[in-house]
Amino acid sequence: MPISFPGLFGDWAINPNPVAIEDIGNGIYWYGIILAIAMLAGLFLCMKQAKNYGLTEDNVMDLVLWAAPLCILGSRAYYVLFNLELYRAEDGSLLWGDIIAIWDGGLAIYGTVIVGVLVVFLFSRAKRLKFSAFTDLAVLGLLTGQIIGRWANFINREAFGAETTLPWRMRLWVDYSQYIEVHPTFLYESLWNLVGLLLILFVIARGRRFDGENTCFYLLWYGVGRTWIEGLRTDSLYLFDWTLAGEPIRVSQALSVAMVMVSAAVLFYMLRIRKCTADGLLVNQLAAAAEGAEEAEAKTETETAEQAAEETEASAESASAEEEAHDGDQN
Repeated sequence: MPISFPGLFGDWAINPNPVAIEDIGNGIYWYGIILAIAMLAGLFLCMKQAKNYGLTEDNVMDLVLWAAPLCILGSRAYYVLFNLELYRAEDGSLLWGDIIAIWDGGLAIYGTVIVGVLVVFLFSRAKRLKFSAFTDLAVLGLLTGQIIGRWANFINREAFGAETTLPWRMRLWVDYSQYIEVHPTFLYESLWNLVGLLLILFVIARGRRFDGENTCFYLLWYGVGRTWIEGLRTDSLYLFDWTLAGEPIRVSQALSVAMVMVSAAVLFYMLRIRKCTADGLLVNQLAAAAEGAEEAEAKTETETAEQAAEETEASAESASAEEEAHDGDQN
């Protein structure tokens, strides 16, 4: 059914087909294509920024080979866990065929984030790399992926909010004669993440004083935005049947509030109490070590050259003395 923004563009509408190619398997969906583009864009940015965090492009590529499939599984597992009633038969048994049918939809970004953090932790331990430096780089790719990936929700007519009369409302048709006008929450989150990415690239990263600062800012920024945006949505995942003040608890809001509190506490501790400086950053430590090695090498080369010069001078003096002695004998 058509999608339009009547408060901005009048009667102009688009009607994208969620399936890009229908003749291959279960079809190749625009959702998957957009997510693939999002992942590649995030990978490209991380590879270009790796040197600024004391890492290499090979480090990034090696991590992605593990993270990409595992994060997809984590995203699906998170969604299924908090929608488990949708995947049970009448006798209570699990419908495993429906659980693995990822092509029917059902992914959650927090599952991606949680599994991503675990993968980075294990990978950095295995490769003896600094975990917090890696996460500072990884959040750049994550934000890029979220900015682009949210447009997959637009194609699927999902992840929208409650009804509204705001000028930027999005009109979705329920059937051929009825429509609803709702908050385009996919757009809110995409733009919120874009601002967050620009802030990290041009403000936070340039003034970093400890490894992990980008990560804390991401958790703080995304947590605040998601708490607000999730309250507008109508398709939230709920924390089982738990309630707070008589209202069901939205999983994403609960996690977002926790993220904001923890990240704010860590930032305060590291910047105000420990008063970290940029000298402790991995990239600066590596640069200092490289500079020290170059100075040591230059000193060694200078000492070697001086020693060779001294030996040459001694040899010349010895030869001159021998020549004078030889001339004396002849006389």
